[in-house]
Amino acid sequence: MINKIRFLTGFFSLVTLIFSPSTYLFCQELSTSKYGVTYIDNKKSFITSIEKDSLKRMLELKTLITNIHYDLRYASTNNFTGKRLYSKKLKYTYLRTPAAMALAKIQADLNQKGLGLKIFDAYRPYGVTIKFWEMIKDERYVANPSKGSGHNRGLAVDLTVIDLKSGKELNMGTGFDNFTDSAHHVFTKLPQSVLENRKILKETMLKHGFELFDTEWWHYAWPNDRNYEVLDLDFKMLK
Repeated sequence: MINKIRFLTGFFSLVTLIFSPSTYLFCQELSTSKYGVTYIDNKKSFITSIEKDSLKRMLELKTLITNIHYDLRYASTNNFTGKRLYSKKLKYTYLRTPAAMALAKIQADLNQKGLGLKIFDAYRPYGVTIKFWEMIKDERYVANPSKGSGHNRGLAVDLTVIDLKSGKELNMGTGFDNFTDSAHHVFTKLPQSVLENRKILKETMLKHGFELFDTEWWHYAWPNDRNYEVLDLDFKMLK
């Protein structure tokens, strides 16, 4: 009888260990970069992560927000690198479910004012962040791949505000990926109309749970409150 009890105790301890959150990730096939970051780069592991937590699912933004506009800069050469980092045919982008749902609320708020969002970038594969770093190697401008970025986790978005009727961007004082002090949130030596435009974007984003990035008026991120993994998944696979 004692041996039977010991066997059952050991068995249930093993089951608890296998299916506990701390060991669940061992069921995934994870990779580690030369910068020491563990990331997901295959469909099986990604599915495993969202089976554990459905809020980690990635949503294509236009399927959720039909009147959102895209100008995916890294699918062209019109970006700070002067190089195309995504396929030139890329017509879609993603965020994790909570961030995407919050962005839909932001769009709805702006629509009431005759305004809307234009997306420059959202999810960014980890491999692209490595390319950025190896071109620039300056944390003022690009994420250090030893940490992984909000974009790599499907949490960060680069965006601006447009007038819905004309489709034109509101004047924010600088363009996207402008790495000067004038792009900082605390920079106030700008026309009042520009400051008001930035305020509209900032207040609406913060209202719905996003956090700002001090040195880039266009960059906002959803809190990493669910241990969202770094992803290096191709856009085609997500689609």
